[in-house]
Amino acid sequence: MSKNTKQTSARVAKLASETLQDSKASSVAKSLAASALSQRSGAKQTGAEMEDKAARVLASDKYADATKELAASVLAQANKER
Repeated sequence: MSKNTKQTSARVAKLASETLQDSKASSVAKSLAASALSQRSGAKQTGAEMEDKAARVLASDKYADATKELAASVLAQANKER
């Protein structure tokens, strides 16, 4: 299985941190933020469940741009063989 070595950028990590601290952020946004932060450094990559969640967020019109940005980052770090 190939590894995706992409990491969360500093800008997206800042957005993720702000999202986790925002009491008004949705649970979906917070889970995407947590996933993005966990991939800030190291060799972690997005799991299948989180990959599916991120794809659903990007396909929906009901999520804010910031949530979609987190989803895109998480999806970019998914295993390319799935």
